[in-house]
Amino acid sequence: MGILDKFKSNRSARDKAGKASDAAERKMNERTGGKHRRQSDTGQQHGEHRFGMHRGRPGRP
Repeated sequence: MGILDKFKSNRSARDKAGKASDAAERKMNERTGGKHRRQSDTGQQHGEHRFGMHRGRPGRP
């Protein structure tokens, strides 16, 4: 079992990573004045998908 498999099975670690991911996206949007909001959101979704953190997004498939 690899480290990513352990991460995917650990609910509390995924929750912490989700909060960190949200904080990073917020900080990026603050620094860019929201100019690149769509790109930062897409990047966050791709990163979370890569780590198996499939969170439901309102208004998104």
